[in-house]
Amino acid sequence: MSNTILVGMADFKVGKTPDKLMTAGLGSCIGVCIYDLQSQVGGMAHIMLPSSGDNMKGNAAKYADSCIELLLKDLYRLGANRIRLKAKMAGGAQMFSFTGKTPLLKIGERNAEAVEQELKKAGIPLLAYDIGGTFGRTINFNIKTGDLHIKTISHGEKVI
Repeated sequence: MSNTILVGMADFKVGKTPDKLMTAGLGSCIGVCIYDLQSQVGGMAHIMLPSSGDNMKGNAAKYADSCIELLLKDLYRLGANRIRLKAKMAGGAQMFSFTGKTPLLKIGERNAEAVEQELKKAGIPLLAYDIGGTFGRTINFNIKTGDLHIKTISHGEKVI
């Protein structure tokens, strides 16, 4: 029987088939799933900010750089093989409109870029993504199949 593991904001979890992973309320945050289909191991992170910088305080799971590093350690502990890892991500919306075009306020876009950069650094291919827009998302990840099911309010559902 499958078990749905809930991933909170600024959180990450790992599991093995038949587990599924789920997070809700992705606005400018990024939900990233990293998995090894052969080992039937996967993980999901709900990332809030692009970088921990030099002054990381508190929860390392909040930031793209430090969270992905922690997620990978747990995946390896469960038996994932670095060479077989793949990734998918969703989120990164621009939830509020601002009059100025200052890039600092484009958190969603910066989060997506930071996650892509960390995956590249780790040598993990990003197979699919659903990012941007001005709407929130809830995602469910099936570790067995690698399917990422995305639900939105007023923008339908899709599987990537």
